[in-house]
Amino acid sequence: MRFLRMKPGHGEIVLAEGDVALPADEELLVAEFRRQLELGMWAAVPTGGAHDRRGARMVRDFAEVPRDAERVIFFPRAAGG
Repeated sequence: MRFLRMKPGHGEIVLAEGDVALPADEELLVAEFRRQLELGMWAAVPTGGAHDRRGARMVRDFAEVPRDAERVIFFPRAAGG
């Protein structure tokens, strides 16, 4: 699994990588997931296949991330309101 952060003007930045089947890697991924949420980021798991690259499902907890997900994308919340 790979955690990516969308950064305007820079594309995707790798935050963490690991195998959720390995306890130490899963611990690292859970910690990074929580850290990103504490920073005010939103998290999404891409759902689209080869024909739909824009589909994604928002997640609020690491437990909501499918174990077979290839990546989780973090992005800043919209400003204003």
